[in-house]
Amino acid sequence: MNYLLILFLLVAMGFVVVAVVRGLRAFANMQPNEVDENGVPKSLVIQNKMMFSRVKWQAIAILLVVIILLGRGATT
Repeated sequence: MNYLLILFLLVAMGFVVVAVVRGLRAFANMQPNEVDENGVPKSLVIQNKMMFSRVKWQAIAILLVVIILLGRGATT
C-alpha cells in the first residue's frame, strides 16, 4: 500500500513540474497583442490556469505525504 502511495506522490510531483514549466513558457512567450474577447491576453489566461493547476497538484502531493507519514507512524 505504501508503495502505491509513493507512486501517486511521484506522479503528483511530476504534474507540479509540468504545470510550472507550462506556466513559465506562457510567461516567456507573453504577447500583449493577442487578447481574447474580454481584452485579456491569452498567455495571461494560460499563466493563471497553470498557477491554479500547480497549487492543486502541490496540495495533493502534500496530502499524500501526510498520509504516508501517518501510515508509517501507525505501523511502527
